[in-house]
Amino acid sequence: MNAIGLSADVAQAAITLLTANILLGLLISARYSPVRYWPHRKINIFWIHNQTGLAALCVSVLHPALLLATRVKFRVLDVVFPAWSPQQPTVNLIGAAALYMLAFVLVTSYYRVRIGRRTWKALHFTTYVVAGCAFVHGILANPHLNAAPVNYLDGGKVYIEICLLIVLAAIMLRVRYGRAKARRSRIAGASIPEAGV
Repeated sequence: MNAIGLSADVAQAAITLLTANILLGLLISARYSPVRYWPHRKINIFWIHNQTGLAALCVSVLHPALLLATRVKFRVLDVVFPAWSPQQPTVNLIGAAALYMLAFVLVTSYYRVRIGRRTWKALHFTTYVVAGCAFVHGILANPHLNAAPVNYLDGGKVYIEICLLIVLAAIMLRVRYGRAKARRSRIAGASIPEAGV
C-alpha cells in the first residue's frame, strides 16, 4: 500500500470516529442513560465521547501528514494551509478548515468550566460545521490525487455518504425529540394550577 492509499484509509477512520463522536454527543444532549435504557449497563458515554473526539483529531492530523510521503509534491505549507496545494486546493482547504475547527472544539471543551457552560455550548455547536466540512471534503476529494472525476459510487465515497446520512438522520431525530420534550413541558406547566387559586 502506498502513502496515498494509506492516507485515504486514515481519512475513512477519521470519518468513522467523527460520526461516532457526533452520535454520542447527540445522546448526551438528550440526556440518554445507558443504565435506564439499552444496554442497561453503566457506561460513561461522556468519557467515550471525549476519547472519540481526541482520536478523531489525532487521526485527522495523520491524514494530511501522510501526503508528504506521496509522489505528488506536497510541501509542509501545502498540508498546513492547502490553499495552493498541488492537487485540489479548494477541497483540501475545506478539509483543513474541518481539522482546525475540530481542534478548536476540543480545546474549548477542556476549558468548558472556565469559559462557562453557556459560552462553551455555543462554541461546541461548531462541531456541526466541522462535520459538514469533513463530509464535503471526504466526498469531493479525489483519493488518487489526479485529475480524474470523482466517482461518487466508489466504495469509500459510499461509506462517507452513509455516515453523512446517519448523522443527518440522528440530528433530525434529536431535534424532533427536543421539540416533543419542550411541548410536554409546556403542557405540564399549563396544567399546574397557580398557587392560591
